[in-house]
Amino acid sequence: MELLMDPNVWIAFAMLSALEIVLGVDNIIFISILVGRLPPEMRDKARRMGLGFAMVSRLLLLFSLSWVMGLTADLFHVVGQGISGRDLVLLFGGLFLLYKASHEIFVEVEAKDQAGPQDITGKDAANAASKKLFWSIIGQIAVIDIVFSLDSVITAVGMVDHISVMVAAVIFSVLVMLIAAKPIGDFVDRHPSVKVLALAFLVMVGMALTAEAFEAHVPKGYIYAAMAFSLVVEALNIRARNKRKALLPRI
Repeated sequence: MELLMDPNVWIAFAMLSALEIVLGVDNIIFISILVGRLPPEMRDKARRMGLGFAMVSRLLLLFSLSWVMGLTADLFHVVGQGISGRDLVLLFGGLFLLYKASHEIFVEVEAKDQAGPQDITGKDAANAASKKLFWSIIGQIAVIDIVFSLDSVITAVGMVDHISVMVAAVIFSVLVMLIAAKPIGDFVDRHPSVKVLALAFLVMVGMALTAEAFEAHVPKGYIYAAMAFSLVVEALNIRARNKRKALLPRI
């Protein structure tokens, strides 16, 4: 009760929750884009599982703080540059994100009509392919969740002293992301140009993670500002297109 009555605790909770939500934007976008490849009836389940895994991974990392902080110790050196466990996680996570986002851009722009589960003849074969794709996507989400969770938890440890506040902020932020994930995913699916922009955003995040692994810090604020500007411009384009469609004579 003493902790709950402390206004500083509530301020820390609000700040950390806001930060966790902001840091989770790239996670939501990644999940929304991957989930969009699934049949409609599987998407909600995949979103819930993906964000559920994100929450579990964050909580597990919080409850193993000594191990997490130990990841910052150098394991070896390359050309005079110390490489820690955290650096390796960020490096492989960044490279995976670069590959995945680039591949999805190619599929969206050049190979939209690639064969998928719906193209396979036979109901049983289609169901088997859908399940295989479902678990493949869940596995990819799990991999990137660990990368984003590690960065998020290390940030949280630097901001707040009470682990209970960290846990509460993580749970609250994931609940907010769970509510926001479906409308964001539906909006991205309806607007292919926004999807390409979101994938370009993930390429930037992948580059930032890779650079971070080599101690070249890229403030995420710059990335978010660039993405926000691009989204505002695209929102104006969408509005203009809708107005032109409304003015067209109906046949």
